[in-house]
Amino acid sequence: MGKFTHKPSGKATLDAEQPIRDHAEGVNMILEALRSEERGVVKSLDEIRAVGHRVAHGGEYFSESVRIDEEVKRKIAACNELAPLHNPAHLTGIEALEKLLPGVPQVAVFDTSFHQTLPEEAYVYGLPLELYRKYGVRRYGFHGTSHAFVARKACRLLGWNIEEKRIITCHLGNGSSITAIDRGRSVDTSMGFTPNAGVIMGTRAGDADMGALLFLMEKEGLDAAGANDLINKRSGLMGISGVSSDCRELWEAVGKGSKEARLALDILCYHVKKYIGSYAAVLNGVDLVIFTGGIGENDHAVRRAACANMQYLGIDFDDAANDKVRGQDKVLTRPGSKVTVMSINTDEELVIATDTMRLARGASLD
Repeated sequence: MGKFTHKPSGKATLDAEQPIRDHAEGVNMILEALRSEERGVVKSLDEIRAVGHRVAHGGEYFSESVRIDEEVKRKIAACNELAPLHNPAHLTGIEALEKLLPGVPQVAVFDTSFHQTLPEEAYVYGLPLELYRKYGVRRYGFHGTSHAFVARKACRLLGWNIEEKRIITCHLGNGSSITAIDRGRSVDTSMGFTPNAGVIMGTRAGDADMGALLFLMEKEGLDAAGANDLINKRSGLMGISGVSSDCRELWEAVGKGSKEARLALDILCYHVKKYIGSYAAVLNGVDLVIFTGGIGENDHAVRRAACANMQYLGIDFDDAANDKVRGQDKVLTRPGSKVTVMSINTDEELVIATDTMRLARGASLD
C-alpha cells in the first residue's frame, strides 16, 4: 500500500492511500496530479523544465548537487550498500522519470554532500583504518541540506557574513542531528555512517556503546536484522518512554505524571546541550546557535532546557521570548548576548528546487 500526498498552493490537498505497483506507477501518479484540472499546477507536462531529487547518500563522490547523467547514476548506485533502503529507490525513480519525461534535465541533491568538508579527524572512526579504505566505513552525516540552508538563512536575516561566523545548527525532529559550521563549512556532525548516531531520536538510539549492542545481541538472541530493528525502530524517545516518539505526546504524558516520558525528554535536552558544548570547543567558540526541524522550530520547552545554564558560553537566553516562538524565524536571546540563539524554519524542498533550477540552466552553485 502506498501513500500519496499532493499539496498545491491555494488548492485542496490530496491525500490518498492505494496500491502502487512500482516506482514508474508512482511517478506517473505525481505527473497526473501536477496536470489535473482540479489540483494541477501545470497544463501540460511540456511545462516541466527540470526535476530535482533528494538523494540520501552520495558517499565521498559528491560535495554538492549535480545534474544527473550516466556517470552520476553509476556513483549513486555505488552507494547502494551505504543506504540500501534509499539509494536503489532513488535510482528507480530517476530512471522512471527519464522514460516519462525524456530529455528533461534531472538534478540530484544529496543529504551527505554538505558534510564532505569534515576533516579526517572528525570522520575517521577508531576502527582499523583498512576497514575504512576497504568498505568506506566513516562518518558521513545527514540533514546536510537543512543545516546549510538554515545557517545561510539566519546569517542573511542578521546581516552577517557566514564566512566570518562559527555556527552550531540543531536539526531536531523524529530524526535529529547537530552540526558545527566554521565559516560556512561543516567541520563536524552528530550523525555518522548511518543516521542512527548522535542525539537520541524518535525511535533511534543515538550514541550508544557498541559493546552494549553486542551484549544485547547475545542476551536477546538477535541477529543483524534484529539488532538493526532494536536501535532504529524500538529505541529512542519511544523506547524509553513507552508512550510515543512524538514530543507533543510526551509533554502531555509528563503532565499526567509519566516519569518515563520525563526521562526521555530530559535525555534529549541533555544530549543537545552536550553537543552544543562540545562543538563550541571544536569551533573555538560560537557566534550563533540555531534550532530547526519539527522539534527545534516548535518545542519551546526543549529549546529552553537545552540552553539552560549556558551563561559560561555567552548565551543570555530570553525565556519569555522563546516561549512565544512556534514555527517562526526569531532571535531567542536578549540584546547584548555574546552568542545569538535563533529558531529558523528550514525548507529543504526550496534548496532542491533552487539547485535544480540553477543546474538545469547551467549556472554554478557558487
